[in-house]
Amino acid sequence: MEVLVKLWKWLGLAGVAGVAATGAIIARDQRQRAQLTPEEVRDRLRERLDESQSRPAPPA
Repeated sequence: MEVLVKLWKWLGLAGVAGVAATGAIIARDQRQRAQLTPEEVRDRLRERLDESQSRPAPPA
């Protein structure tokens, strides 16, 4: 029984660490996006559109 309790404690700690790491990654990504000017966003979107239109369509 004691081993099971220790296992659950470790799993809980691992879950908390995973949530914290995910939050840090999301926050970093949002900060990077917030630093873009509207012109940079527009340019990136146009590049992605051009790339998607230059690829051949997959067979249906």
